[in-house]
Amino acid sequence: MSKRKAKDAHLPIGECINQVHRILRKRFCHQQLPDKPEGLEAQHKHLLELLTRTAVHGESNSVLIVGPRGAGKTMLLRSVLRDLSEETEVQKNLLRVHLNGLLQTDDRIALKEITRQLHLENVVGGRVFGSFAENLAFLLDALKKGDRSSSRPVLFVLDEFDLFAHHKNQTLLYNLFDVSQSAQTPLAVVGLTCRLDVVELLEKRVKSRFSHRQIHLLTTLRFSQYLDRVRAQLSLPDGFPDGKFVEEWNAAVTTLCEDKSVEEVLQRHYNSSKDFRSLHMLLMLCLSRVSVAKPAIAPADLLDASRLCLADAKANMLHGLTILELCLIIAMKHLNDVYEGEPFNLQMVHNEFKKFLQRKSSSLYNFEQPVIMKAFEHLQQLELIRPADSSSAKTQREYQLMRLMLDHSQIMEVLQKYPQCPTDIKQWATSAFA
Repeated sequence: MSKRKAKDAHLPIGECINQVHRILRKRFCHQQLPDKPEGLEAQHKHLLELLTRTAVHGESNSVLIVGPRGAGKTMLLRSVLRDLSEETEVQKNLLRVHLNGLLQTDDRIALKEITRQLHLENVVGGRVFGSFAENLAFLLDALKKGDRSSSRPVLFVLDEFDLFAHHKNQTLLYNLFDVSQSAQTPLAVVGLTCRLDVVELLEKRVKSRFSHRQIHLLTTLRFSQYLDRVRAQLSLPDGFPDGKFVEEWNAAVTTLCEDKSVEEVLQRHYNSSKDFRSLHMLLMLCLSRVSVAKPAIAPADLLDASRLCLADAKANMLHGLTILELCLIIAMKHLNDVYEGEPFNLQMVHNEFKKFLQRKSSSLYNFEQPVIMKAFEHLQQLELIRPADSSSAKTQREYQLMRLMLDHSQIMEVLQKYPQCPTDIKQWATSAFA
């Protein structure tokens, strides 16, 4: 009866639009993902079996989940842990430690985070340890209730696993894999990474202790499924207060997804990235155009949103440069071509610019060295150029080696759109890129 009332109810259009914004923003901003990744049943079963053996039977394991960004690595792990936590024995015993290579940038920070997540700060106190291994062994011993059979199993999840391989001597990985190989404490190490060659990054002693189990996730999503996903993400639920509005909105969404121009735009996004995050960003930009005056998403809204999503941030930054800064970038690109990608310094760029002024330019005058230096520093602040290595920081500024972070197409695109760009500069750029 209540559902029928909701269907028959009519809200003012302004109230309906507010509700649409609230429901869809929550869906897009909170990254509401499906409970289980589609088409990964075999991988789900494999990982669940591995972690069950650690959590229930006290068997140590290590495994890597490898796949591109957005393939569902984290979603797979979350769904396995959700299924695992339904068992009473696991709820009481299993301890989890989540580390991220972007946050725990060295082993000392990682050890502090392990101590914090295991709630052992009071146990460690002011104790001083001789080595990392000693510290980790102490933490794991502190979790024991008595004999080995009652040791609590620990699950270590290492996000951005490849970044931990860059830590000095790979001490953290060595010790975790060493414990998982021995019979000290039931311990499972699950690494998540995008790099297919991640095992090659490991030192020989670390590699020998790793089980070499890998679960590969390859995106099998077809374009028709991607379209269904877009439709589902934009559709309103049945419990919406105004039934008539829901029918009209959902019908408009279906019509939108069948539009040829919309299909072309979505095909481009599908080809570049199939993950929910980029899709949510695109749909969020479309939603921002919905208002009382325009109560549905039109194909033009999706086209504009797509242009914003696929816009080249660096190329956009170039539009705000001065003519001098643009000339310095052309000189850098010229040097890149002549010296086949070798790094350059300010002095070399200045000399290249002076050659251009002497040969071709009638529209520019010769700038003083401090002005050139200021323009060069501004390009560095914008991260359009960066130091070739850390050792060059000690070198005199004019002679610090730099690399250009732009390619030919980005520079040429800006020159085409740059307002009132002198012709001789365009000709110089074309000769530099010929």
